[in-house]
Amino acid sequence: MTHDPGRTSVRPGEKPTGATRLAKAFGNTWQGLAGCWREEEAFRQECLGALLVVPAGIWFGHTGVERAVLVAPMFLILIVELLNSAVEAAIDRIGTERHALSGLAKDLGSAAVFVSFVLLAATWALILAGR
Repeated sequence: MTHDPGRTSVRPGEKPTGATRLAKAFGNTWQGLAGCWREEEAFRQECLGALLVVPAGIWFGHTGVERAVLVAPMFLILIVELLNSAVEAAIDRIGTERHALSGLAKDLGSAAVFVSFVLLAATWALILAGR
């Protein structure tokens, strides 16, 4: 992921507050989502998957709780992918040389994404098999 050189650190006591803080936070959020979309194919694929899973979960759920339980793991996948991408970006920022701990950190992030997919599959299987 690319870093925005225009972003600077803020000294303690100079942090924005109120609506200014919310506007800056939203801007940071938008930059993060856009950067992940631009740089991470897995995130793009998972977003496209969400376009199928979320409406299907709403359709197949009989109650509000069932709908939420079917849809929530898909959002969890997106959250975990964002965190995994953040770990990868930080590791890549440290340096390009191979290091066992860097590899482990990236593998752990990948494993977290995988486990979130297992949760999605298990949730759908348990709810739909109970019918």
